[in-house]
Amino acid sequence: MRRYLEIAAFAAVAVLLFLTLRALYGPAQLPQQIPTHFAADGNADAWGSRSSLFALPIVALALYVLMTFAARFPASFNFPVRVTPLNRAGLESLALNMIAWLKAELMLIFAGIQLLILRAARSGQGNISPFVMPIILGIVFATILWHFLAMRRAGT
Repeated sequence: MRRYLEIAAFAAVAVLLFLTLRALYGPAQLPQQIPTHFAADGNADAWGSRSSLFALPIVALALYVLMTFAARFPASFNFPVRVTPLNRAGLESLALNMIAWLKAELMLIFAGIQLLILRAARSGQGNISPFVMPIILGIVFATILWHFLAMRRAGT
């Protein structure tokens, strides 16, 4: 499963880069000012130049590299339970699965946010659904909570 999540994360980064480059250099021109931040109600409350589209891919790539690097050292992770020789392998496996899930989710989320920004910029309305952020946060926190509880069960 971890391999498929790695493929999904890498593909999402590639899609994010493609979307950004196509939006900036493709045939459909964006307006000079695009929404760069959205308030809780979904309305744009900050605007910037088209080049600000590079922010999401840069942050996404940094997170991707950081999470990939962190996954190489599972023995140095902190766990919510006491680690023993009997439960170490299971806890490390759960932690690596959590990192893989979070990496895939975050890369897909970043690609989705970029799509929403592009849609808002092209439509001229400058808004997105107010449910986007609660859904995103719910997905990420549900993944963390599920793995945390699984680690608690594995540690007993």
